[in-house]
Amino acid sequence: MSMEHKHSPNPPAKKGWLKFLDQSEIPLAVYAVIFITMILLWVFQHLHPDVLMGFFTELLGAAFTLFIIDTLLVRSKIKRWKGVQQHIDYLIARDVNRLRDGLAVRAFGFDPVISGERSEDQVSRVREQRATLLSEMETRSPEEIAACLARASLFTENTYAYLQERAGALWDVFNMRYSEYMDPKLVSALIRLHTHVNDLGGHLRQYARATAFPDDASYYHAIGLQGASVSLREILKMVNELKRQGYSMTASIAVD
Repeated sequence: MSMEHKHSPNPPAKKGWLKFLDQSEIPLAVYAVIFITMILLWVFQHLHPDVLMGFFTELLGAAFTLFIIDTLLVRSKIKRWKGVQQHIDYLIARDVNRLRDGLAVRAFGFDPVISGERSEDQVSRVREQRATLLSEMETRSPEEIAACLARASLFTENTYAYLQERAGALWDVFNMRYSEYMDPKLVSALIRLHTHVNDLGGHLRQYARATAFPDDASYYHAIGLQGASVSLREILKMVNELKRQGYSMTASIAVD
Protein backbone atom coordinates (compact mmCIF):
# COMPACT_ATOMS: atom_id res chain seq x y z
CA MET A 1 0.00 0.00 0.00
CA SER A 2 1.28 3.41 -0.95
CA MET A 3 0.71 6.36 1.32
CA GLU A 4 1.95 9.88 1.79
CA HIS A 5 2.48 9.45 5.52
CA LYS A 6 2.70 6.01 7.12
CA HIS A 7 1.62 7.16 10.56
CA SER A 8 -1.35 9.25 11.54
CA PRO A 9 -0.56 12.49 13.33
CA ASN A 10 -0.82 12.87 17.07
CA PRO A 11 -1.42 16.15 18.85
CA PRO A 12 1.38 17.46 21.08
CA ALA A 13 1.37 15.58 24.37
CA LYS A 14 0.31 17.49 27.44
CA LYS A 15 1.82 16.75 30.80
CA GLY A 16 0.56 16.48 34.35
CA TRP A 17 -2.40 18.61 35.36
CA LEU A 18 -2.82 20.16 31.92
CA LYS A 19 -3.44 16.75 30.37
CA PHE A 20 -5.85 15.72 33.12
CA LEU A 21 -7.84 18.97 33.05
CA ASP A 22 -8.10 18.83 29.26
CA GLN A 23 -9.62 15.33 29.41
CA SER A 24 -11.70 15.79 32.57
CA GLU A 25 -15.31 14.58 32.41
CA ILE A 26 -16.34 16.90 35.26
CA PRO A 27 -16.64 20.66 34.57
CA LEU A 28 -13.68 22.55 35.98
CA ALA A 29 -16.11 25.02 37.56
CA VAL A 30 -17.18 22.26 39.99
CA TYR A 31 -13.60 21.85 41.21
CA ALA A 32 -13.17 25.62 41.39
CA VAL A 33 -16.29 26.14 43.53
CA ILE A 34 -15.27 23.35 45.93
CA PHE A 35 -11.74 24.62 46.45
CA ILE A 36 -12.76 28.29 46.75
CA THR A 37 -15.33 27.31 49.38
CA MET A 38 -12.70 25.27 51.22
CA ILE A 39 -10.34 28.25 51.24
CA LEU A 40 -13.07 30.52 52.63
CA LEU A 41 -13.93 27.98 55.32
CA TRP A 42 -10.27 27.73 56.29
CA VAL A 43 -9.87 31.51 56.44
CA PHE A 44 -12.98 32.02 58.61
CA GLN A 45 -12.64 28.88 60.77
CA HIS A 46 -12.10 31.03 63.88
CA LEU A 47 -15.77 32.13 63.79
CA HIS A 48 -17.23 28.66 64.36
CA PRO A 49 -14.29 26.23 64.45
CA ASP A 50 -16.24 22.98 64.90
CA VAL A 51 -18.96 23.70 62.32
CA LEU A 52 -16.71 25.24 59.68
CA MET A 53 -14.01 22.57 59.99
CA GLY A 54 -16.72 19.93 59.70
CA PHE A 55 -17.85 21.49 56.41
CA PHE A 56 -14.21 21.73 55.34
CA THR A 57 -13.66 18.01 55.96
CA GLU A 58 -16.84 17.10 54.06
CA LEU A 59 -15.82 19.21 51.07
CA LEU A 60 -12.33 17.72 51.10
CA GLY A 61 -13.84 14.25 50.98
CA ALA A 62 -16.19 15.25 48.18
CA ALA A 63 -13.33 16.73 46.16
CA PHE A 64 -11.27 13.57 46.62
CA THR A 65 -14.20 11.36 45.57
CA LEU A 66 -14.84 13.46 42.46
CA PHE A 67 -11.15 13.29 41.58
CA ILE A 68 -11.09 9.49 41.83
CA ILE A 69 -14.28 9.11 39.77
CA ASP A 70 -13.02 11.59 37.19
CA THR A 71 -9.68 9.79 36.92
CA LEU A 72 -11.42 6.47 36.29
CA LEU A 73 -13.68 8.05 33.64
CA VAL A 74 -10.72 9.65 31.87
CA ARG A 75 -8.79 6.39 31.86
CA SER A 76 -11.82 4.52 30.49
CA LYS A 77 -12.23 7.16 27.79
CA ILE A 78 -8.56 6.94 26.76
CA LYS A 79 -8.71 3.13 26.66
CA ARG A 80 -11.81 3.12 24.42
CA TRP A 81 -10.31 5.75 22.13
CA LYS A 82 -7.03 3.87 21.69
CA GLY A 83 -9.02 0.91 20.43
CA VAL A 84 -10.50 2.80 17.49
CA GLN A 85 -8.19 5.77 16.92
CA GLN A 86 -5.99 4.09 14.33
CA HIS A 87 -8.94 3.01 12.20
CA ILE A 88 -10.70 6.37 12.44
CA ASP A 89 -7.49 8.11 11.41
CA TYR A 90 -7.33 5.72 8.46
CA LEU A 91 -10.93 6.52 7.46
CA ILE A 92 -10.22 10.26 7.53
CA ALA A 93 -6.97 9.87 5.59
CA ARG A 94 -8.62 7.64 2.99
CA ASP A 95 -11.57 10.02 2.50
CA VAL A 96 -9.28 13.03 2.20
CA ASN A 97 -7.14 11.20 -0.36
CA ARG A 98 -10.19 10.24 -2.42
CA LEU A 99 -11.46 13.81 -2.35
CA ARG A 100 -8.07 15.13 -3.45
CA ASP A 101 -7.92 12.61 -6.28
CA GLY A 102 -11.47 13.30 -7.43
CA LEU A 103 -11.01 17.07 -7.46
CA ALA A 104 -7.72 16.82 -9.34
CA VAL A 105 -9.34 14.78 -12.12
CA ARG A 106 -12.82 16.29 -12.25
CA ALA A 107 -12.01 19.95 -11.56
CA PHE A 108 -8.60 20.31 -13.19
CA GLY A 109 -8.48 17.47 -15.72
CA PHE A 110 -5.46 15.89 -14.01
CA ASP A 111 -3.72 13.58 -16.48
CA PRO A 112 -0.48 12.30 -14.90
CA VAL A 113 2.59 11.24 -16.81
CA ILE A 114 2.94 7.49 -16.22
CA SER A 115 6.33 6.00 -16.96
CA GLY A 116 7.30 2.38 -17.44
CA GLU A 117 8.38 1.89 -13.83
CA ARG A 118 7.29 -0.63 -11.25
CA SER A 119 3.68 -0.24 -10.15
CA GLU A 120 4.74 0.98 -6.70
CA ASP A 121 6.93 3.66 -8.22
CA GLN A 122 4.18 4.65 -10.63
CA VAL A 123 1.72 5.19 -7.79
CA SER A 124 4.24 7.32 -5.94
CA ARG A 125 5.01 9.41 -9.03
CA VAL A 126 1.32 9.98 -9.79
CA ARG A 127 0.69 11.10 -6.21
CA GLU A 128 3.63 13.49 -6.38
CA GLN A 129 2.28 15.02 -9.59
CA ARG A 130 -1.17 15.38 -8.08
CA ALA A 131 0.22 16.97 -4.92
CA THR A 132 2.16 19.48 -7.02
CA LEU A 133 -0.96 20.41 -9.00
CA LEU A 134 -3.20 20.86 -5.95
CA SER A 135 -0.55 22.81 -4.03
CA GLU A 136 -0.14 25.16 -6.97
CA MET A 137 -3.89 25.67 -7.36
CA GLU A 138 -4.21 26.45 -3.65
CA THR A 139 -2.03 29.55 -4.11
CA ARG A 140 -4.06 30.94 -7.01
CA SER A 141 -6.91 33.43 -6.83
CA PRO A 142 -10.50 32.30 -7.52
CA GLU A 143 -10.33 34.03 -10.91
CA GLU A 144 -7.17 32.12 -11.84
CA ILE A 145 -8.71 28.87 -10.63
CA ALA A 146 -11.81 29.52 -12.73
CA ALA A 147 -9.65 29.87 -15.82
CA CYS A 148 -8.05 26.46 -15.14
CA LEU A 149 -11.22 24.49 -14.51
CA ALA A 150 -12.12 21.52 -16.69
CA ARG A 151 -15.73 22.61 -17.11
CA ALA A 152 -16.76 19.63 -19.24
CA SER A 153 -16.00 17.20 -16.39
CA LEU A 154 -16.70 19.43 -13.39
CA PHE A 155 -20.16 20.79 -14.17
CA THR A 156 -21.91 17.45 -14.61
CA GLU A 157 -24.49 15.36 -12.77
CA ASN A 158 -21.84 12.70 -12.28
CA THR A 159 -19.55 15.11 -10.42
CA TYR A 160 -22.48 16.42 -8.36
CA ALA A 161 -23.28 12.84 -7.27
CA TYR A 162 -19.60 12.30 -6.49
CA LEU A 163 -19.50 15.40 -4.25
CA GLN A 164 -22.62 14.24 -2.42
CA GLU A 165 -20.94 10.90 -1.80
CA ARG A 166 -17.76 12.57 -0.47
CA ALA A 167 -19.77 14.93 1.75
CA GLY A 168 -21.70 11.96 3.10
CA ALA A 169 -18.48 10.12 3.93
CA LEU A 170 -17.18 13.12 5.88
CA TRP A 171 -20.52 13.44 7.69
CA ASP A 172 -20.34 9.79 8.76
CA VAL A 173 -16.85 10.27 10.22
CA PHE A 174 -17.49 13.25 12.48
CA ASN A 175 -20.92 11.96 13.52
CA MET A 176 -19.81 8.47 14.50
CA ARG A 177 -20.01 7.32 18.10
CA TYR A 178 -16.35 8.01 18.94
CA SER A 179 -16.13 11.49 17.41
CA GLU A 180 -16.41 12.97 20.92
CA TYR A 181 -12.87 11.70 21.58
CA MET A 182 -11.41 13.32 18.46
CA ASP A 183 -9.38 16.52 18.54
CA PRO A 184 -11.96 19.37 18.38
CA LYS A 185 -9.80 21.18 15.81
CA LEU A 186 -9.89 18.13 13.55
CA VAL A 187 -13.66 17.79 13.92
CA SER A 188 -14.04 21.50 13.12
CA ALA A 189 -11.89 21.09 10.00
CA LEU A 190 -13.96 18.11 8.83
CA ILE A 191 -17.21 20.00 9.39
CA ARG A 192 -15.96 23.01 7.42
CA LEU A 193 -14.70 20.72 4.66
CA HIS A 194 -18.10 19.01 4.54
CA THR A 195 -19.79 22.41 4.25
CA HIS A 196 -17.58 23.58 1.39
CA VAL A 197 -18.00 20.30 -0.51
CA ASN A 198 -21.76 20.71 -0.25
CA ASP A 199 -21.43 24.34 -1.33
CA LEU A 200 -19.46 23.25 -4.38
CA GLY A 201 -22.28 20.90 -5.28
CA GLY A 202 -24.71 23.78 -4.94
CA HIS A 203 -22.64 25.88 -7.34
CA LEU A 204 -22.70 23.04 -9.85
CA ARG A 205 -26.48 23.02 -9.59
CA GLN A 206 -26.53 26.77 -10.13
CA TYR A 207 -24.37 26.40 -13.26
CA ALA A 208 -26.74 23.70 -14.57
CA ARG A 209 -29.72 26.06 -14.44
CA ALA A 210 -28.46 27.49 -17.71
CA THR A 211 -29.96 24.44 -19.42
CA ALA A 212 -33.43 25.16 -18.02
CA PHE A 213 -33.18 28.91 -18.68
CA PRO A 214 -31.21 29.29 -21.93
CA ASP A 215 -31.99 33.00 -22.21
CA ASP A 216 -30.15 33.59 -18.93
CA ALA A 217 -27.44 31.00 -19.52
CA SER A 218 -24.56 33.48 -19.28
CA TYR A 219 -25.78 34.65 -15.85
CA TYR A 220 -26.06 31.15 -14.38
CA HIS A 221 -22.75 30.10 -15.89
CA ALA A 222 -21.03 33.17 -14.42
CA ILE A 223 -22.33 32.82 -10.85
CA GLY A 224 -21.90 29.04 -10.89
CA LEU A 225 -18.32 29.34 -12.10
CA GLN A 226 -17.49 32.08 -9.60
CA GLY A 227 -18.97 30.18 -6.67
CA ALA A 228 -17.29 26.93 -7.68
CA SER A 229 -13.85 28.54 -7.91
CA VAL A 230 -14.22 30.09 -4.43
CA SER A 231 -15.39 26.81 -2.87
CA LEU A 232 -12.65 24.86 -4.63
CA ARG A 233 -9.98 27.19 -3.29
CA GLU A 234 -11.25 26.72 0.28
CA ILE A 235 -11.45 22.95 -0.17
CA LEU A 236 -7.91 22.82 -1.53
CA LYS A 237 -6.61 24.77 1.47
CA MET A 238 -8.20 22.28 3.86
CA VAL A 239 -7.34 19.02 2.10
CA ASN A 240 -3.75 20.18 1.55
CA GLU A 241 -3.44 21.11 5.22
CA LEU A 242 -4.92 17.76 6.27
CA LYS A 243 -2.40 16.06 4.00
CA ARG A 244 0.43 17.99 5.67
CA GLN A 245 -0.86 16.74 9.01
CA GLY A 246 -0.71 13.16 7.75
CA TYR A 247 -4.33 12.67 6.73
CA SER A 248 -3.97 11.42 3.15
CA MET A 249 -3.71 7.72 2.46
CA THR A 250 -4.72 5.36 -0.32
CA ALA A 251 -7.12 2.54 0.46
CA SER A 252 -5.52 -0.85 1.15
CA ILE A 253 -4.96 -2.78 -2.06
CA ALA A 254 -3.09 -5.77 -0.69
CA VAL A 255 -3.71 -8.32 2.05
CA ASP A 256 -1.10 -8.44 4.81
